[in-house]
Amino acid sequence: MTPLVVPAPPLTPAQAARYARHLSLPGFGSEAQRRLRAAKVLVVGAGGLGAPVLQYLTAAGVGQITVIDDDVVETSNLQRQVLHRQEDLGRPKALSACDAMLRLDPEATVRPIVGRLGPDNALELFAAHDLVIDGSDNFATRYLSNDAAEITGTPLVWGTIFRFDGQVSVFWPGQGPMLRDLFPDIPPADSVPNCAEGGVLGALCGTIGSTMATEAVKVICGIGEPLVGRLMIHDALTCDYRFLRLSADPSREPVTRLADDYAGICEVPASAALAQALGPVPEQAPGPARTPNVITGIPVAEITVVEITADRLAEELAGDRRPVLLDVREEWERDIATLPNDRWMPLGRIRFGGWDAVAETLRGADDVVVYCRSGVRSAEAVRLLSAGAPEGVWLRSLAGGVLGWPGTPQY
Repeated sequence: MTPLVVPAPPLTPAQAARYARHLSLPGFGSEAQRRLRAAKVLVVGAGGLGAPVLQYLTAAGVGQITVIDDDVVETSNLQRQVLHRQEDLGRPKALSACDAMLRLDPEATVRPIVGRLGPDNALELFAAHDLVIDGSDNFATRYLSNDAAEITGTPLVWGTIFRFDGQVSVFWPGQGPMLRDLFPDIPPADSVPNCAEGGVLGALCGTIGSTMATEAVKVICGIGEPLVGRLMIHDALTCDYRFLRLSADPSREPVTRLADDYAGICEVPASAALAQALGPVPEQAPGPARTPNVITGIPVAEITVVEITADRLAEELAGDRRPVLLDVREEWERDIATLPNDRWMPLGRIRFGGWDAVAETLRGADDVVVYCRSGVRSAEAVRLLSAGAPEGVWLRSLAGGVLGWPGTPQY
């Protein structure tokens, strides 16, 4: 295959010593190492996948690395995002990642961007780099990366992880199929649980992230057979690897402009994006004259979710008429934090049984605030319960979830 970049100038003696194990590889040698030194790579995300990618690309000698991430380091990240340390808690991941990269190689050229990849900056960033690695954790950003890659002609190394499974492919415009050839449309933001809800095996991030870094090196240097037109699927529980052949859709219209369907989702948190997709929240004042949000004859997905902020909930809990709190998280999450005097029913049981699943738990309650970690699951639960709740029961979702409650550990 044709190498992606032209070689940089000859290595210095110090560089030759540093990359000696690369230089001794058959078919690699000094020229491939110099291509790495000349490469400019953009990494989207400094989390579970971005962490091993950034480590290995820095160690490999990639000349310029830009990392973009708008999140901060939280305690629950340390189980798998091995680039960050305990003392980085609360710091922007982009800054923490770049500090770690410079500890690994003080001469590395790294650029942190504390922000989110969006329609306003994607094309410029992609065009300024030779290759992009997408380590994001949501559908909208993955499709945005795919479209920006197709428009600018930039190779895109793509990976995803969930629980015990991971996938990797290379989407290279003009060389093979793109993401929209496989899945033309962006799935709903809440159609698959994220890592916080579904969990992820920490070491799996290293397996998939290292594979992504390997694919990047292959594309840059022009060695081996990158995963262009192939999808690698890994099951960590069985240590099984499968490869699917992918083909371009000849009837698909080429992407020539960034779409509108991911713009809002890429710029707001998941819970807010879900509320936006459901439409404007109606004004409903608390009190005896409140209007029930029981809607009969309307599909569950179209039921509007009424949200309540943490501040407002605290005021109501301190008043005379207190809402009943219903936690729909998994049982293990309750060991981390709960709200006072709450009741519990995991979302999975509500999905299966609807109102019948909570009828006994919520017996006598006419004002219920449902909560979860961030507000996504509670919004789904409110929709499901509203479809079958008795008349007079008022259901609301805690905006931002338990993470927005004072004193709750970030997990």
